[in-house]
Amino acid sequence: MGLEFEIIPAIDLKGGRCVQLQQGKRDAVLFSAENPVKIALHWLSLGVSRLHIIDLDAALQVGYDNFGIITEIVRQVKGRAKIQVGGGIRSYKAALRLLNLGVERIIFGTAMLKSPQLVRRIADEFSPRRVMIALDVRHGKVAIDGWREVTGIEAREAVKMASNIGAGSLLFTNIDVEGLMGGINIAIIKEILSYTTLPVVVSGGITSVEDIAQIEEAGASGVVIGSALYTGKLRLEEALRLRRRQDSNL
Repeated sequence: MGLEFEIIPAIDLKGGRCVQLQQGKRDAVLFSAENPVKIALHWLSLGVSRLHIIDLDAALQVGYDNFGIITEIVRQVKGRAKIQVGGGIRSYKAALRLLNLGVERIIFGTAMLKSPQLVRRIADEFSPRRVMIALDVRHGKVAIDGWREVTGIEAREAVKMASNIGAGSLLFTNIDVEGLMGGINIAIIKEILSYTTLPVVVSGGITSVEDIAQIEEAGASGVVIGSALYTGKLRLEEALRLRRRQDSNL
């Protein structure tokens, strides 16, 4: 594995709790726990270099405000690991609030299609490296609005759009395998990687160190892991040991 490859634990927020949902469905809860800040600090203590936070309530546009939790995680983690945040960032004000907080990069999903000028503005004002575009794909088509709407836009077209509006990196999630803990579909990952020279972080279905190794070998820049970590199917320590072992062989 290359030096830049990152293993990133997911912290999905819903109703003030850290959760994992199967296939993004609100009623299909695989894991739920209080104190997301404590969980973030646990992952940090194991040696991760980045945390991935998604505000599901904001993504689904429901009432609960998780900003206080995000603020506390950033406060306690800042300077020790980088943080990327996504979920419902659909206005300049929302983006600015997170960037000013100290979030290293923000993740736009729906906004890329509905407010491309917003994404371009943030990339221009703060640099492309602070802008990540989420490509959430179901059956080859991009899904938006908390995965509730599947558009007619093909993945290849979406990758091109992301590059054209100034994104510095991409987050590809294969919804078809997300939360099922049955492994990855390496073919579609390779296909997405073939469309771009931007760094691509991969999410969805990652269940083993073998999955991680395949993704890195394909040329991705990192992985986001959620359900497999929280259900104990994959131990973060095991993944990080692989990371360090590969680094020591370079």
